[in-house]
Amino acid sequence: MKVKTILVSQPEPQTENSPYFDLAQKHKVKVDFRPFIHVEGVDAAEVRKQKVNIPSHTAVILTSRNAVDHFFRICEELRFNVPNEMKYFCTSEAIAYYLQKYVVYRKRKIYFGTATFADLIPLIKKHKDEKFLLPSSDVLKPEIPKLLKDNKINYTRAILYNTVSSNLSDLADVYYDVLVFFSPSGIKSLFENFPDFEQGETRIAAFGSSTHKEVKATGLKLDIKAPTPKLPSMTMALEDYIKKVNKK
Repeated sequence: MKVKTILVSQPEPQTENSPYFDLAQKHKVKVDFRPFIHVEGVDAAEVRKQKVNIPSHTAVILTSRNAVDHFFRICEELRFNVPNEMKYFCTSEAIAYYLQKYVVYRKRKIYFGTATFADLIPLIKKHKDEKFLLPSSDVLKPEIPKLLKDNKINYTRAILYNTVSSNLSDLADVYYDVLVFFSPSGIKSLFENFPDFEQGETRIAAFGSSTHKEVKATGLKLDIKAPTPKLPSMTMALEDYIKKVNKK
């Protein structure tokens, strides 16, 4: 079957030059966006229950913009003034620049990797004497604590926000040719909202090995897989699939 409609389970890109918009225009397909999950911050009382002493840490590992927002939110709730000497280790340059929302960028010690958490490890190892804080969601990629443990990094994980399923009831009678997922939580949200969901002729696209595993674990068929050596992005994988099925 040809692909005419795609639902991406993420917020709509805020930039006009998103590859999703290019994909839609080039192949005359409709691409909609709808977050299947969202995050909710935990309060200061919950953080205290975790017995996390934020002031005792000298560096922060930041893996997302959500981690940045909730780190500074909880510091404010705890009335902790983050010292200028605090070091920040970010998994990407984009996250590093996002820190400008809270700190004077050029006056802080900020380090960032190129894309993956593994890329950040060499930088962290150069500062092994620091005591690291890892602000995170209740859902954390297992390779992150594994890499920190394997490299004997002194760190504390602080769960500052939870990943929860969004209400998708308005999509009950809406059909898409392709559903695009980026995390196991997105797949879980699908079934929490629609317990009787049957794939039928709907194609499933998934990004990342953990998402691939979740698709298969729930009995769904994985039609579009990313990343691969030839197709490193989801939009490239979608375009490759569309070219094959829409030319028939």
